Amino acid sequence: MNATPALAAPATPCDTPPTQRIAQVQGSGDATPLAGQTVRVEGIVTGDFQRTDQLSGFFLQDPSPDADPKTSEGLFAFARDTFKDVSVGDRVLVTGRATEFNGWTELSPVSAVDVCGTGTVAARPYKLPSDGLEPVENMLLTFPQPLTVTEHFNLGRFGEVAVSSGGRLFQQTDRPGVDPALNARRRLLLDDGSSRENPPAIPPIVRTGDTATGITGVLGYGFNSYRLQPTKPIRFHNTNPRLPRPFPVVGNVRLASFNTLNWFTTLGSRGATTAEEQQRQLAKLVSALKGINADAVALMEVENNGQTALQALVDAVNAQVGAGTYAALAHPFPGTDAIQVGLIYKPAKLTPVGAPQASQDPVFSRPPLIQTFRRVKGGQPFTMVVNHLKSKGTCPADGPDADQGDGQSCWNATRVNQAKALLTLVKDLPSPLVIGDLNAYGEEDPIDTLEAGGLTSATKRFVPAPLRYSYLFDGLAGELDHAMVSRSLLKRLTSATIWHINSDEPRILDYNLEFNPPSLYKPDAFRSSDHDPLVLGLTLSGH
Repeated sequence: MNATPALAAPATPCDTPPTQRIAQVQGSGDATPLAGQTVRVEGIVTGDFQRTDQLSGFFLQDPSPDADPKTSEGLFAFARDTFKDVSVGDRVLVTGRATEFNGWTELSPVSAVDVCGTGTVAARPYKLPSDGLEPVENMLLTFPQPLTVTEHFNLGRFGEVAVSSGGRLFQQTDRPGVDPALNARRRLLLDDGSSRENPPAIPPIVRTGDTATGITGVLGYGFNSYRLQPTKPIRFHNTNPRLPRPFPVVGNVRLASFNTLNWFTTLGSRGATTAEEQQRQLAKLVSALKGINADAVALMEVENNGQTALQALVDAVNAQVGAGTYAALAHPFPGTDAIQVGLIYKPAKLTPVGAPQASQDPVFSRPPLIQTFRRVKGGQPFTMVVNHLKSKGTCPADGPDADQGDGQSCWNATRVNQAKALLTLVKDLPSPLVIGDLNAYGEEDPIDTLEAGGLTSATKRFVPAPLRYSYLFDGLAGELDHAMVSRSLLKRLTSATIWHINSDEPRILDYNLEFNPPSLYKPDAFRSSDHDPLVLGLTLSGH
């Protein structure tokens, strides 16, 4: 009688081999060539973000790359820890459907995750500018070069910070030599391994201009951007420290321009929504004005409610620096916009020559405020022409003010017409100075128009190019706030600076209560607005 053959031991899940390599699933193009197919791949876990408050999955990578530099060796598996909890360093075999999820190659849904040992994958050194990140999507990368914080708008809301190679990024229309395509290649978005809004744990509070070296993480994708999810803590270096005061300016008259970011005494309109927020906002604005310490300050975005909002600001400043230190001019024609420009000055230093004037040219939606001053001790007069030109927002769909795609955004034609009107306005004024938020970057048509008309940028003359910015938008720095000096006043212009208290600071530090942790608020000048104040010094003749 023949013996019955022994039954083979049942195979373990780890005995079920992969059907494809990760590189085959990724393919050499932007999307997986196997979309919709069920595949089984093998790799080492390089990033574990399985919790539901994270990314609900993990990254795995083939430790033996193929020979094609166009194919990534990494994948993301959309598998929560409740399905199968894995750890970095696990060797796993994963079965799932190859999917393009809004541009992100991943396995979803996942039907099996088998941990079959351990292994290691070294982070691949990578440098910016990038030649395209698709070939390294989902891979473990390290950036040995210094990278500079260039954006932090969503630091508090989504835990995001953008960094760039070769220093911060600038607007293409702010200065010569800026290539927007190169800007994009120099930029990298750092995420916090979570898609949660307003996360309780906030990444380090950084200023633009701060730097980090050796950033390491796995490269995911989402919301139209590649996103590096750090796998090691990032140590940022304070290479752009705060200045408690502006750089000193030289002269016997000190002037400034400051956009207050909607200082409103009417609650729930544009500025603060509650009385507590309003007091927090006011404390920051007062700290900023104390630090600026100018003899006259041109103000933008003050509520257009007569003297109420402007006087409330002056009263709050004087309560700290001394009764009567500042006085507010009354705008004779503030227009019908919700905001107006304003002008405050120190009566002990400057004497108004005549009453305040204003343009009634309909080209201005926020009419300029015009005031001639002399030093109290007498001498040469000068005239401040305070402006807030048409903004770049709420674009028309067509016509000359539509976005022309040249980097100047919309309403550029209107701003050019406003610049032309200003040139006509200042022709007969004594030593005029056009100052304020002109809503145009340094090489845009409105500034070119003013320069062609004989006005000179104070900041272009005195502020070094790396420091010549007052606003941050979409991770690009540039100068929207200007002081344009007439020929008759130019020889008296002796210095200028920009105090970077706002554009470099993340908005999570502002006065708002909605999402900002209470512990982060301080009644100081930093993030008192979104524009940096500009300060300049004149040396006027006379006693």
